Amino acid sequence: MLLLLLQVSASCFWLGRSEVVTSFEHSCPQFFFRETPPNEALEPENPAWICQHYQNHYYFATLYDRNRRIPVYSAYLYEPASGTRPNTWLVEPQLMGPTYPKTMEKERTLLNNFDLSLDQISESQAVLQDYKNLTDLNRGHLNPSGQHSDSSSRTATFTLTNIVPQNEKLNGGAWNNYEQKTMMSKTEGCNTTYVVVGAVPGNDYIANGRVNIPSYLWSSACCEVDTHHRKSWAVIAENDKNEVQLLTLGELEDVLTQLYGRKQVSLFNSDCPRE
Repeated sequence: MLLLLLQVSASCFWLGRSEVVTSFEHSCPQFFFRETPPNEALEPENPAWICQHYQNHYYFATLYDRNRRIPVYSAYLYEPASGTRPNTWLVEPQLMGPTYPKTMEKERTLLNNFDLSLDQISESQAVLQDYKNLTDLNRGHLNPSGQHSDSSSRTATFTLTNIVPQNEKLNGGAWNNYEQKTMMSKTEGCNTTYVVVGAVPGNDYIANGRVNIPSYLWSSACCEVDTHHRKSWAVIAENDKNEVQLLTLGELEDVLTQLYGRKQVSLFNSDCPRE
């Protein structure tokens, strides 16, 4: 009981918060077009729905695969701005259990302020050690920091629950070009752009089988031009090639349906055009 009280007390002084919830519809629906998250066709066997919260503000939503220790997707609003790239990596204490604070924090803060070991943290999620000594891979953001408007929102994307092992050339090449140039071009005339970026699990792992290496990365967007006009687009990339394929939203949903082998995938509310 004393430890729990100390945890609650300590959490009051922490600026980052990140909440594991039971659904996005009731907790952080604002990151999805018409408050409609992707359907259950993408849900993993052991999911965690995370409303990513930092410095008293929600910034995006992540569906996390606890078993594979990678995100299934992250959803956010496209609000790019110039700024400094953060260099702080964070983890999610709530993935260890509901008694832990709803915080997004550095590993060393949890180790120093709580009676926790790195083994306890790493049981539920990827940790920094998992991403050391990689060959041809690096830490790839699903929700990229450069598509956010201020330092707090950019820092919030540096939670490892938003990270996958990504091909190094793809991450710094064609994928980066899509994030920075293609998105800027595609969003011309958009008032609000909803983005969902995801990773399809693969057959290989890093960190002695702890963290899955995705076979594909994909991104989709639904743009509101005005009250009566919307447009959409999507891309997919194999995670061992420096190539990005531009698709319609409907084409991406069909490809994901084939890759997952379940029911038809739906990434956005039906009011978002598929062509």
